[in-house]
Amino acid sequence: MGRVDRIAEPWGTRTPYGCGEVWPVRVDTHLADGVRAGDVERWVGTASILHSNGDAMDIAVKDGRMVGVRGRAGDRVNHGRLGPKDLFGWQANASPDRLTQPLIRVDGRLVECDWDTAMDRITTRTKELLNEQGPSAVGFYTTGQLFAEEYYTLGVIAHGGIGTNHVDGNTRLCTATAAAALKESFGCDGQPGSYTDIDHADVIALFGHNMAETQSVLWSRVLDRLAGPNPPALVCVDPRLTAVAKAATVHLAPKPGTNVALMNGVLHEIIDNGWIDQNYIDKHVVGFGGLRARVKEYPPERVADICDVPAQKIREAARVLGGARRLLSTVLQGFYQSHQATAAAVQVNNVHLVRGMLGKPGCGVLQMNGQPTAQNTRECGADGDLPGFRNWANDAHVEELARVWNVDAAQIPHYAPPTHAMQMIRYVEDGSIRLLWVSGTNPAVSLPELGRIRSVLSQKRLFLVVQDLFLTETAQLADVVLPAATWGEKTGTFTNADRTVHLSEKAVKPPGEARPDLDIFLDYARRLDLRDKDGQPLVKWHDAESAFEAWKECSRGRPCDYTGITYAKLRARGGIQWPCNEDNPDGTERLYAGGTFWSDPEYCESYGRDLITGAPVEPQEYKAMNPSGKAVIKAAAYQPPHEPTGEDYPFLLTTGRTLFHFHTRTKTARSPQLQAAAPEVWVECSTRDAAAAGLREGDLAEVSTPRGSIRAAVRISGIRDGVLFLPFHYGYWDTPAGHEPDPHGRAANELTLTDWDPASKQPIFKTAAAALHRIEAGHGPALAPTNTASAPAANDLPRTAGGVEAEADEDCGTAPEGGAR
Repeated sequence: MGRVDRIAEPWGTRTPYGCGEVWPVRVDTHLADGVRAGDVERWVGTASILHSNGDAMDIAVKDGRMVGVRGRAGDRVNHGRLGPKDLFGWQANASPDRLTQPLIRVDGRLVECDWDTAMDRITTRTKELLNEQGPSAVGFYTTGQLFAEEYYTLGVIAHGGIGTNHVDGNTRLCTATAAAALKESFGCDGQPGSYTDIDHADVIALFGHNMAETQSVLWSRVLDRLAGPNPPALVCVDPRLTAVAKAATVHLAPKPGTNVALMNGVLHEIIDNGWIDQNYIDKHVVGFGGLRARVKEYPPERVADICDVPAQKIREAARVLGGARRLLSTVLQGFYQSHQATAAAVQVNNVHLVRGMLGKPGCGVLQMNGQPTAQNTRECGADGDLPGFRNWANDAHVEELARVWNVDAAQIPHYAPPTHAMQMIRYVEDGSIRLLWVSGTNPAVSLPELGRIRSVLSQKRLFLVVQDLFLTETAQLADVVLPAATWGEKTGTFTNADRTVHLSEKAVKPPGEARPDLDIFLDYARRLDLRDKDGQPLVKWHDAESAFEAWKECSRGRPCDYTGITYAKLRARGGIQWPCNEDNPDGTERLYAGGTFWSDPEYCESYGRDLITGAPVEPQEYKAMNPSGKAVIKAAAYQPPHEPTGEDYPFLLTTGRTLFHFHTRTKTARSPQLQAAAPEVWVECSTRDAAAAGLREGDLAEVSTPRGSIRAAVRISGIRDGVLFLPFHYGYWDTPAGHEPDPHGRAANELTLTDWDPASKQPIFKTAAAALHRIEAGHGPALAPTNTASAPAANDLPRTAGGVEAEADEDCGTAPEGGAR
């Protein structure tokens, strides 16, 4: 890292490069105070567990403990770079308040016990409920931070052993729409693009994706392209003036909840001006006529009225997108956490389909993930879907999975769509789900409408199991708490947002009696005595590598085929993109080359849903519409947000992430540098709105919605008028000793509403109606850095070639008309 302060300069120094060139290497390192590189006894391979980028790194070990990290120069994802959470987040592993023994509730208090006592309580209650009610009494709510081997084992236990349909993860909050949008357009999950498309694109469009803060190393890659020759044009859609927006050629700041109207307006211009590839559409796409008819209703002037964006800005963005030779688009929470989430994300796919820009260098879509192993929950069946991207509505797929597991097909629930997390909470609320096992997540802070969530999770009739590293707000409500090992303390694989699989090795022992999540699940399966139809143990593996081999066999022949990957290969090569098999032994950089999709009716993962109602498309309807397995274009009409603003609540409240924290700060707040960078919640508002409310920077203000209120320091920024922003990370676990939690609250989800997108079932965190009032002048907590500066100045580091070969570009050219920087 040299002398660069990576809190003040989160993206580090620049290493400029041009279109079609290899991204230069820059190795970032951070060691504990007093530790020098020569003191490190061994470096152990892993990748980041605090965001979805998958930055490859090595853990420094000395005297049996972690003492630092360094980026891995030869890895395809980051070429040695690390972000602030990579550099500093590892320190949380050694926090003195780690859970080290199981806890059980006795007379209303959590007390320490041994593993047999804790697991016997869980197993006994599971068997009681299965006998009384059956599989519907048991639900599992997991995370986006475990390993593929652990998700797969949980999926086998839940679906193949217990037979419950109630399995989902907190990935429902961040990545469900990514999966849904990909299924709607391509018949299957799986990111079409690759991070290397940044190296080739002449236009990069970011739709509701604050890459500078959610994936800081990927943003470094974009900044290095912008600093080099032939920089790409950037299109940014975000109501906030983020670092991405400041660097953009065109910044659109629509009113939250109007993304479908905006995308319809952009597509109207692209189609109306003939910026389409009609030959590609005719050969590889169905549904174009419906889209053309729908977007005719959305000329820029009408869209301007809906979105409160100038019509000329809409035309300018469409001209840049329509003139791109190689277009890369990324999408994240700004589109996903809204009432028309899937419909909006699908329109981004439609831009690429009408322009024929898929499967070639620089031409791709990345429907991004928010968490490091969100992709694995979807692949392995821990988010409710069936493992291997199998279609729950296709009996042949269910029978194939039953053969892999050697169980009767009827044992695998497929009578209805899998139960999504928000519906699971309703089942807990009404007493149908009576045992809920929460692993690696903190719904008492991360789910919407927290007053309701606390009430639901506190019910005496619910048996709540929490498996985590710390005594989180959710763990404090549990009947049994299981201490888990984490990243660096166990071995397993995880897959990032561009399908790159990494191996994370065990570097140090977990504290006390904490156990890997895989070992906990294996113990549960053994104690339940789950069997296949031949009377053999249902779960036949015993450690991480044997679990990986079992998962590979489950993935064989499916889109996410892992059969060409081994632990040895990952150790030798670093990250590998699936599908990796006999046909693609080195992995697959991009999907859908030549217009070949995974959408055949007999092969596809999903037949899709109605984008407005969420109703599943029937198999026969899908076969009639798409008999030859083309990509599917779906149109959608704009619908207003579900909670309108009014006199009492005149603002739209949107929530999101900050660069220095992850999820509910369970790890990042225990890193001194990250916690000091963003110690307290704040509310962001525009200059005009602050003046109207009599607010100045640093004042203490109250933000309220129909569900409650919280207090936060004011930050005045370039956010659009009429919109407030709150980071969602802040809960109550770190209230100082001897103090009661703030009665006014500081968790953003005290304010958000219980509602979700009809297709993806992703909760709405972007369009609550809110009010803002001044409480005190200048007494708010210290504010975190805003990190809205544009690209740091270029440095004089040598432009060393990295570990990925450059591809030849036919024509790097210049930015399209209207997009010159």
